[in-house]
Amino acid sequence: MALANSYSQLDAQVELYQNAFAVVKSMALKSALDLRIADAIDHHAGAVTLAQLAADLTLHPSKIPCLRRLMRTLVISGVFTVQHPVVGAAEEPVYTLTPLSRLLVGSSNLAAFTSVLLHPTLVTPFMGIGKWFQNELPPDQCCMFKQTHGESLWELTSHDTAFDTLFNEALVSESNFTMDIVIKEHGEVFQGISSLVDVGGGLGAVAQAVSKAFPKVKCSVLDLGHVVAKAPSGTLVEYVAGDMFESVPPANAIFLKSILHAWGDEKCVKILKNCRKAIPHIGGKVIIIDTVFGAGPSNQTHRELQVVFDLFMMLVNGIHRDEYGWKKVFLDAGFSGYKIMPVLGFKSIIEVYP
Repeated sequence: MALANSYSQLDAQVELYQNAFAVVKSMALKSALDLRIADAIDHHAGAVTLAQLAADLTLHPSKIPCLRRLMRTLVISGVFTVQHPVVGAAEEPVYTLTPLSRLLVGSSNLAAFTSVLLHPTLVTPFMGIGKWFQNELPPDQCCMFKQTHGESLWELTSHDTAFDTLFNEALVSESNFTMDIVIKEHGEVFQGISSLVDVGGGLGAVAQAVSKAFPKVKCSVLDLGHVVAKAPSGTLVEYVAGDMFESVPPANAIFLKSILHAWGDEKCVKILKNCRKAIPHIGGKVIIIDTVFGAGPSNQTHRELQVVFDLFMMLVNGIHRDEYGWKKVFLDAGFSGYKIMPVLGFKSIIEVYP
């Protein structure tokens, strides 16, 4: 019995330390992004030795043993794979890409978005999450981000040009990735509409993708003035400076991608009411891409991501909702019906009808 209890305590210790060291795992991924290791491996046709990798990264020879330890961590995390030589052979281990790390190659996939998720501006507030819980101010007066930086995320991006650029590039990379799948596999959501407004659409990655795939759909982007000022020129997309809490330009369909999860119920209802005013009562709809708790694959990885991402959204007082939570804000905003399509991994496409 004593032996069984001893093993039980040691297993618990392993789980405890795994959770505590999760931050080191994240920082290992961040270092792979900073060093552009995936690009270096891709440059060698997808397979590279440690010596080749160190040479490509122009590392000092003294850092090579440390690079081996970093790569070992990234391999066990599933970021890369390693092919070991036969015992006694002279060849070196060879590191290769995985489906995960292929998403980090170049600038067209998810490297920019992942880099922003791991940026100190967004990570540092979580170092003070315990203090935030003890803070007597209600969340709507002081979110975790504001507690750390003295202003909201949206206030910071309005004047911090460097971070705003990184933030917008990250949103573009994630939108390009997501919309490629949406248009190829679920393009029917755009059928039958002649105009679309992407609310909070940033630099217009979503609207440009829809416009290219469906040339007959007139696409517009609504965002704040400082964002629209940086919008690309020479596209068929119209950019409108405005505030979604005030009004939304009229269209057959309104698109909200990862917007509503950043706001509490009261503000979501306000946005949705403006969207409802903007669409026709017959044939109009709001298309939402966001997380729906309990929808989609039921495996542990997806469930854990939904839960952890929801905690991450506390950074800006955002929240992820289950179907009941979504239904409540839809009905409070005056909509009559909705359809949830859990077809985007941990996210869903939701159509909402007036």
